[in-house]
Amino acid sequence: MAAAKSIERLAQRRVAPAEPTPVGPLRLSWLDRYPTQMALIESLHVFKPDLDRDIDAAASPAKTIETALARALVHYYPLAGRLVLSDAGAQQEVDCSNAGVWFTEAAAACSLEDVDYLEAPLMIPKDELLPPTPAQEDERELVLLVQVTSFACGGFVVGFRFSHAVADGPGAAQFMNAIGELARGTESVSVVPQWGREAIPDPSCALIGSLPEPAGAKRLEYLAIDISADYIDHFKSQYNAAHAGVGGWCSAFEVLIAKAWQSRTRAAGFEPDSPVHLCFAMNARPMLHASLPRGGAGFYGNCYYIMRVSAPAGKVAGSSVTEVVKLIKDGKRRMPTDFGRWAAGEMGAGGVDPYQITSDYRTLLVSDWTRLGFAEVDYGWGPPAHVVPLTNLDYIATCILVRPWAHKPGARLITQCVTPDRVAAFHEGMLDMS
Repeated sequence: MAAAKSIERLAQRRVAPAEPTPVGPLRLSWLDRYPTQMALIESLHVFKPDLDRDIDAAASPAKTIETALARALVHYYPLAGRLVLSDAGAQQEVDCSNAGVWFTEAAAACSLEDVDYLEAPLMIPKDELLPPTPAQEDERELVLLVQVTSFACGGFVVGFRFSHAVADGPGAAQFMNAIGELARGTESVSVVPQWGREAIPDPSCALIGSLPEPAGAKRLEYLAIDISADYIDHFKSQYNAAHAGVGGWCSAFEVLIAKAWQSRTRAAGFEPDSPVHLCFAMNARPMLHASLPRGGAGFYGNCYYIMRVSAPAGKVAGSSVTEVVKLIKDGKRRMPTDFGRWAAGEMGAGGVDPYQITSDYRTLLVSDWTRLGFAEVDYGWGPPAHVVPLTNLDYIATCILVRPWAHKPGARLITQCVTPDRVAAFHEGMLDMS
């Protein structure tokens, strides 16, 4: 069976914009150049077969997406370039040289059902489903690589490796949706992309962090948890009842992250007085509406701020979910003020760098993928059944909220936040609805 589930790569080609595009360097913003952005973000997008559609080799997923990719790059031509140092040697920029996006076409002899639609644990190694780096390329310079793997059932998987230096989550999803529009036969993209990096603040006092070192860090265990709509509604009702008339509304994200933070804190067994931290990225486009081109519509560069909520472990573990939700909501309300202070350079050299990622076990980094736009991408075969975020850093405590299977209410938590010996306790805590 192992051999039947292997992937055969049929071809790898460079895809250039379908029409002539501008050439030359483009400046990256301060946030684009932040060291933690200098990585290729990896994800798998699983598309079930469309049984009502005739399988036509001339219009196969790989050929359709490759053709649409070339057309999309006319509008997003920086993605066909390479990351380079500027002439001054300090700031990175994008060289719009039309070097092209590496596109890999692959095939699997098995069906998606045979590999459980790539549910965890993966029955196919992720590296077989992700596009490889060609030997002649420097991976640090690449902006985008794509692989489309067709399965015997007619379904397919799109593997993306996307440079975080050029696009944040909403920006990457915007580009993928543009490919989808063109693949479905539209004449042009509905959202005109904007580079506009000069609008991103470059505070003189901003601290530049670095990637966290794995030395001494704990190895954390992967766990995916499906959450029902009833579960979410249960905790939302509790919050609404406790705050009727004043702030009596909370989101699914707030509920699930509060429950995850609380369950993790309990499972990890931190000392009650030990501070624990919750960090989450918030879209900063509304804060820069006046300075971004077209009010931010079409901007696909990095434009987010990482909010940090801290409390003693005993308070997080001993409070109700409703009380933990309030801690998170209070943190989110600080976002305009905190971002404004940072943008104005008012955080002194002794301040905490909001963008610094840490391997400190007391810190949980959470992310909401449900509203980025990945779940709506349609190349002509319908939206993905599910999206699989991937990570190569198993020593940073993370929790990612993603859409559940298509047409299934609820949510899914992709977690890697506790050590292997604490996974069972964390899972039990998440299942407890008290």
